[in-house]
Amino acid sequence: MISYDPFFQTLLKKNITEYHLIYKEGISANTIHRMKKGLPITTKTLDALCFILDCEVQDIIEHDKSE
Repeated sequence: MISYDPFFQTLLKKNITEYHLIYKEGISANTIHRMKKGLPITTKTLDALCFILDCEVQDIIEHDKSE
């Protein structure tokens, strides 16, 4: 199962809010909602988040084999 826990940890480390992503960077509120619920997002969105946060993919998602 894909987990977005690293994404929320990265936001905290970089002191970036969900508000900033939505209203300043143009990330859809629905995307943030989907990530909170553990639902899929597109690789295009993943790429955009990596660019905005200046991070690697593993700083946003991880594969949890236990679920």
